Amino acid sequence: MAKENGQGAIPADTLRRPVAAWCLYDWGNSAIPTIILTFVFAPYFTQAVAADPITGSAQWGQTLTLSALLVALLSPVLGAFSDKGGRRKPWLGLFTALACIAVGFLWFVRPETSDVLLALALLVFANLGFELAIVFYNSMLPAIVPRRLLGRVSGWGWGIGYAGGLACLAIALVGIVQPETPPFGLDKAAAEHVRAVAPLAAIWFALFALPLFFFTPDEPRTGLPFGRVLREGIAEVLGTLRTVRRYPPVAWYLLAHMIYIDGINTLFLFGGIYAAETFQMDIIEVLKFGIALNVTAGLGAAAFAWIDDWIGARRVITIALIALTLISTAILFTESKDVFWGLGLLLGAFFGPVQAASRSLMARLAPEGMHSQMFGLYSLTGKATAFLGPALFSLVVLLTESQRAGMATILPFLLVGLLLLQKVREP
Repeated sequence: MAKENGQGAIPADTLRRPVAAWCLYDWGNSAIPTIILTFVFAPYFTQAVAADPITGSAQWGQTLTLSALLVALLSPVLGAFSDKGGRRKPWLGLFTALACIAVGFLWFVRPETSDVLLALALLVFANLGFELAIVFYNSMLPAIVPRRLLGRVSGWGWGIGYAGGLACLAIALVGIVQPETPPFGLDKAAAEHVRAVAPLAAIWFALFALPLFFFTPDEPRTGLPFGRVLREGIAEVLGTLRTVRRYPPVAWYLLAHMIYIDGINTLFLFGGIYAAETFQMDIIEVLKFGIALNVTAGLGAAAFAWIDDWIGARRVITIALIALTLISTAILFTESKDVFWGLGLLLGAFFGPVQAASRSLMARLAPEGMHSQMFGLYSLTGKATAFLGPALFSLVVLLTESQRAGMATILPFLLVGLLLLQKVREP
């Protein structure tokens, strides 16, 4: 934990560089959910690779469901390994590399139905690497800043992350997708100007992840043999699952988080597909919408960063969930593309705060010495039911042949999570 001096100040040289490098990782990794999972590659897959948009939406959702189940199984165990072994950076580096490699290879997905299996297989590995890396990245937060700054730094990270996603989207749009004559001799007929965003996202993530490994301190190695770390890690996870009821605020929060984050993730993952299909947006318009959405999301995360430390993370999450529910309901009923744009940008303003405050609340609630393990359980609750959102969306879309009906399934997740969150008492 970063130490405060007697006057409550933090020496700038011990905090600024590690925190800046930690936030810069968020800037880099945001290229994957923004470029690949939402605004560029997801619409490309459903519109150009899959047999038809409805089938493509279902296949995309089912694949994300599979990767979410794998993350749910692995994250708490890996988090416990990290707590027992001490160091987090080796695990973070491993899964960051997996995500970057898988995303880069999406370049080879041509606009042909024969490449559907390749695209979905790479999607599993990309999402698996991305999500498991987040477990170790999040668990570093309580070790580099004092408790009184958790909300602020978490909010800065999310805000900078949205700015990174925005910058990468802008480069993709202006530099690769939109030009009449694509750079580097890219062939539009083979969709190479769209496929090229995959290696762009991979390089972007790898480049901006590097400072964390050089400037952000890691926990010291405990020196325990790997076999003992393995045995004790598994035993501790099982023990924590049995005894988490001894920490009522943690138990209630993990349950609430499990429900509401599923609705938020489903909303985010299928937002680009919904915009493209329901309002007939082409890839360039979806990109512009994604850029605008990242602007409002980044501003929202940054603005609420101070509010988090002022009124508490639970209240920030409550405000954001109420707003997301009301705005999402309005979006489902609008037929106007212009109104959809306005509501979508307003929706984005609450994406950042709910995600940043969720992370800072977990950091505040986690018992001392159990941060990686608790963030593993946090990831587990974020993924244990994560298959439900995409699966329900896919099922409803297949049954009704309506993207609008599919998106309506997110509302119960937001409302139930909001109600359960009121049981949490923040320290």
